Amino acid sequence: MDAAIPHDQGAAERHSHLVRPQDMDWQKTRFPGCEAKTLLFDRGTGLMTALMRFAPGSVLPDHEHVGIEQSWVIEGALVDKEGPAKGIACKAGEFIWREAGSRHAAWCPEGALILAIFQVPNKFFEADGRVVDAAGQDWDEVWGHTAAQRAQSA
Repeated sequence: MDAAIPHDQGAAERHSHLVRPQDMDWQKTRFPGCEAKTLLFDRGTGLMTALMRFAPGSVLPDHEHVGIEQSWVIEGALVDKEGPAKGIACKAGEFIWREAGSRHAAWCPEGALILAIFQVPNKFFEADGRVVDAAGQDWDEVWGHTAAQRAQSA
């Protein structure tokens, strides 16, 4: 016997957030050949989930994962171009995660489509010595508050 389960539509809207990536436009990033669809972003904590699309040969330059980073490669491959894990390749259907503090440059030789989950935005190391986020903003100014939050929860 099937019975309809009544629910509070207002509560569902407050607690469940349906995202339709197929209806979203790809957003260009400051990295050539890299586009994103941000599925979840919490400015207070830095938590972010995004679909990322990379053109063949595109590179995410030298960066550090401030919190745990998780990537599921849907198409193509994600290869460590530089860093301690140089040469490791995560291919379509595989999942890779990186510990907080890991640093590398990522390369997509054949292009890629990736579901990426970041606890806090990455730190990118510029040639002039600046440390910025993916948007090119000073990392400490924009995301420094997350370090205090991480320390309190540890």
